[in-house]
Amino acid sequence: MLINFFSFLRLYITILCFVLAGQAASAQELHHSLEQQYKKYRPGSTQRMLMTGKYAQALFFNKQQDKAFGILNENIAYARKIKDGKYAAYLYIITAINYRLLDDVKAYENASRLAQFYEAKTKDPETKGYVAYGIGWLHERNNKEAEAVRYFLKALSFYEKAPHSESLNSRKASVYRELNSIYADWNDYELQEKYSKLSLEIAMQQNDPMSLFDSYMAMGYLYEKRYESTRNKAFIHQAESYYIRAVETYKAHKADMPIPSNLSFVAINLANLYLNYFPDSYQDKVLYYANLAKTQGIATGNHDHAASANGLLAEIALKNHHPEQAKQYLMTALAEAEYDKVPDPNIKLSIFENLSQLFQNENNFKEALFYQKAYVETFKQIYDQKSAALGKKLEIQYEREKQKQQLLRLQLASEKQEQRLKEMSWHSLQQTQKLENLELTKENQFRKLELTEIESSKKAQELRLSQLESFNRKREVELYKARVDYKEKINKFYIGLTASVSLLLILLLYAYFQRAKGIKQKEKLHLLEMEKVRQDSKISNLTVMLEGQEQERGRIARDLHDGLGSLLSGTKMNLFLLKNQSNDHHQLQIDRSMEQIDIAVDELRHVAHNLMPDLLLKYGLQETLMEYVSRMTTPNLDVDVQFLYFTNQLPPESQLLVYRIIQELVNNAVKHATAHQIIIQFIENESDYVIIVEDDGKGFDINTLHHSHSAGFHNIRSRVEFLKGIMQVESQINIGTNIEIKFPKSTDYD
Repeated sequence: MLINFFSFLRLYITILCFVLAGQAASAQELHHSLEQQYKKYRPGSTQRMLMTGKYAQALFFNKQQDKAFGILNENIAYARKIKDGKYAAYLYIITAINYRLLDDVKAYENASRLAQFYEAKTKDPETKGYVAYGIGWLHERNNKEAEAVRYFLKALSFYEKAPHSESLNSRKASVYRELNSIYADWNDYELQEKYSKLSLEIAMQQNDPMSLFDSYMAMGYLYEKRYESTRNKAFIHQAESYYIRAVETYKAHKADMPIPSNLSFVAINLANLYLNYFPDSYQDKVLYYANLAKTQGIATGNHDHAASANGLLAEIALKNHHPEQAKQYLMTALAEAEYDKVPDPNIKLSIFENLSQLFQNENNFKEALFYQKAYVETFKQIYDQKSAALGKKLEIQYEREKQKQQLLRLQLASEKQEQRLKEMSWHSLQQTQKLENLELTKENQFRKLELTEIESSKKAQELRLSQLESFNRKREVELYKARVDYKEKINKFYIGLTASVSLLLILLLYAYFQRAKGIKQKEKLHLLEMEKVRQDSKISNLTVMLEGQEQERGRIARDLHDGLGSLLSGTKMNLFLLKNQSNDHHQLQIDRSMEQIDIAVDELRHVAHNLMPDLLLKYGLQETLMEYVSRMTTPNLDVDVQFLYFTNQLPPESQLLVYRIIQELVNNAVKHATAHQIIIQFIENESDYVIIVEDDGKGFDINTLHHSHSAGFHNIRSRVEFLKGIMQVESQINIGTNIEIKFPKSTDYD
């Protein structure tokens, strides 16, 4: 029978899940909805500060810690300006919890002190309770469970005084879960049951699937532990009932469950329950839930679940006298354990011991010795960890004695607490003695293996002697071999014929599949060629359209300059000649007409230059944009252009497209956004170019772009598409607009 150390893994996962419940459970799932709610409120508003806590925790558990701390610090700056300290206290305690998860001791201690400082400035009991909960949470993670209990009970006393709110019940449930975890560690079943039931009541009131699942798991684990201590069958059936409710809750609300590994977790608990505490007639249920845990564990990347499930399947295989199958399950469990980023040495310890025993039963002493050595090394590692844990428990025991008077105020009777501490001390000493005895036993087993190796060498010598005797017997069977040779030749002939026919069939099937594969590849190539033709056609149409636009712009610019410009110049000259022949009154009107003609000529030159910039053909993009910016700058509008790493290697046709894009974006900012400052950046990287146009105008809703039929944005998109680039638009109402365009260097426009 396998040594059932996989139940230790189940206990470890149970406690870990209870500790993390309510913290990271739905962070990833709620991230996007929380972000939308957060952005809905204006900066500095109390609604945004209250939403910051949930949003920051969602970011933190979605691996965006820097962004989480950024919005926390931003809102803390607003909260500190408010006289009531409730918002600052709330945000500081969340910051402390996040720093503790990163093991930044100095940062979380400073944040918790500031949380307590601002908590003293508020009279809101719910905020005071949440700060007390956070301090207790920190103490529990620092192995100061007695202090944690004191703060958790303090938090509950504040919550009882607080008026009803949307968050009050969920915060109470968080405290109940933490107390349930501590009392489970202390084996105080009475208090553990009390807080498990309170947590279940709140979950049923809120009808929250995740909270219900956690509560059912807590109740199932509670009654399983009570059965182990009392052997009362009513408890084990209650544990089964709550575990099955957890499975039903998961299946009924699968889409709303944020942790897919919960299914494999409860399946392991049920399989282990049926294997260890129910008759052999429940073996089908063990196999069902073990395979379910294995499949779900692999699908969700929870290798510890998959390893535990394979261990349970190995136990069933050995019960059914299938040692080879058990060995395969154990090898698979070992591989899954190695996949885990932080493998549990207790799992590997059990696997190594059972593999050593299986190989020893097969007289494969080399493999048995290998796994026995691995077992001893893993055992030493666990022993070192147990020694460190024992030291921590002794420190905890010292803290509990030191704070004995405080625990009296926490409704824990002094006599009961002293007895519990004595039992814990006795239990830890007994566990140390067991570990020492176990190590001595393993040393004895190691010596036994060495003796078995000596015996195996003796058996090998006896085998050589028997081989010599068998050599003499070979002569007696030569006549018998001669009779069976003929039959073997006939058998070989039929075997060869069968193999030839099979090989022929395989070759035919291979040729058929290769032909089918070739046809599919030709179809894919044909589709790719069709797609390429469509793309080439689209690019050709864009090329013709843009060339037509630029030719038309050039024609209009020449017509304006040569036709209307010459006409205005001639008119001015005629007016100048007429001025000398007129009286004073007419001269004044002629002067005004000449000034208006000068303005018209300047405007004509400006329009002609915009239609076809001569500087672009002569001096390139950089000089043209510098001149364009200087023309656009006015006392009410500041336009700036910056070139970074620009080597002026951009082809002329691309420079013209870039100029038209920037020109259109600046015109849009001036015309529609009423901007006062526009910044243009043109950046040349190793493989691409980047255009950034940013303004401080009134902004717009970017969702309207998808439904907009603006000719300006259509022209910009056409030119960006021709450059084979991409465009990103970011805009906020009353803040401004940022447009970024990237296109590759080696773009072929033909």
